[in-house]
Amino acid sequence: MLEVIPGILEKDWFEIERKIELVKSFAKTIHVDIIDGIFAPNTAFLDPIPFAKYTKDIFFEVHLMVENPIQYLKPFADAGFKRFLGQIEKMPDQAEFVAQAQILGEVGLALDGGTSIDAIKVPLDDLDCLQVMTIEKAGKSGLPFVPMFLDKVKQILAKTSISIGVDGGINDQTIIVGKDAGATRFVANSFLFDSEDPNRQYQILQEKLRMGVRKNG
Repeated sequence: MLEVIPGILEKDWFEIERKIELVKSFAKTIHVDIIDGIFAPNTAFLDPIPFAKYTKDIFFEVHLMVENPIQYLKPFADAGFKRFLGQIEKMPDQAEFVAQAQILGEVGLALDGGTSIDAIKVPLDDLDCLQVMTIEKAGKSGLPFVPMFLDKVKQILAKTSISIGVDGGINDQTIIVGKDAGATRFVANSFLFDSEDPNRQYQILQEKLRMGVRKNG
């Protein structure tokens, strides 16, 4: 199943809630980025508790761009998050992360732009999904899409039929490139929220996936 997923990366709850309110009527899943200032030099909102008012009605996943992401699993699960995507670059024990996350919900690993698929140290079949970052460095929204990182999608699909998401620089042009590479999950941030009508932008992306054609011009 092809899915467009609104992604939220913010430092304060006011902006997060504003964006949730903008997309909650049409989004099936909401993707929340957290950053601890160690994985990347910037930070994003780390407190799971306020999300509980929304997680009963919407499927939430958390993208853990943090040092030792296993420590964030239970707090976010307790707040109602159901899918956990851990960046592997500062993950001490991938097998333990996957095992703990499986108890709490769905689990995926995320690879930064420059990280090879050889860095994955667990069986791919143990995962519900993988996420490939399609920007140079995870941790900041608005960075340009890097097409060569889609080679990892193809490499993974040569080994397994796991669902693969792409995250970073997703818009009405790049979503088709990602789909052609074999991705099925598309996390969109700036394309949705830097517009006056996120719903319209969301529908544009959905239509691109349905049509499978590039926009002219």
